[in-house]
Amino acid sequence: MLELENREICYKCYRPKSSCICEFIVNPIKTQTKFVILMHPKEFRKTKNGTGHMTNNSLENCELHVGIDFTNHKRVNELLNDKNYEPYVLYPDTNSIKLNTQKLPCEKKSLVFIIDSTWPCSKKMLRLSKNLQNLRKISFEHDKSSQFKIKTQPNQYCLSTIESTLCVLEQLNFHENENIPSRSLENFLIPFEKMVDYQVKYAFDEKNIRYKPAFKKSI
Repeated sequence: MLELENREICYKCYRPKSSCICEFIVNPIKTQTKFVILMHPKEFRKTKNGTGHMTNNSLENCELHVGIDFTNHKRVNELLNDKNYEPYVLYPDTNSIKLNTQKLPCEKKSLVFIIDSTWPCSKKMLRLSKNLQNLRKISFEHDKSSQFKIKTQPNQYCLSTIESTLCVLEQLNFHENENIPSRSLENFLIPFEKMVDYQVKYAFDEKNIRYKPAFKKSI
């Protein structure tokens, strides 16, 4: 246990340097849309499987803030009060803008807040953050299954933060709110896939070591 605690951490992806995936984020995607990831403190501590940092590092026009109640958060309020932006929060709602069929207005640049947390914690963050409560919500419909093999999702169609962000980027591109090269979208999940592959391999190797049968030494 002490060895794990003393492992060096990469302070860009916040993973142990032995499993750092930063080398796979070659060209962060440039967007007109401003993305802001609001990360719950519990997610910040998940150095082994959190994808919020990965998403932040994969987008050029993105920033990340950690907290629960953002009501008095200086930077968040600066962005909300910036007249150049039209703010939205990515969150399912009956009255949300469905990106599959609806195009976001182009009069202003879009500002999209993405909540990086579990569903129960996300609800709490929205409930406490009074400055986010009245923002228009955006959502999307999809038939994808999460590739997060090392994490159990609440239901079949729940996606990780980076997978959800890709869905948003694809829809913004479809409606010409963005002009992202298809190659960039195709490569967006490579860091995520590398992380999952590493975790699956590590879990398999650890299981083999843990349950390796003991053989009697021949005499």
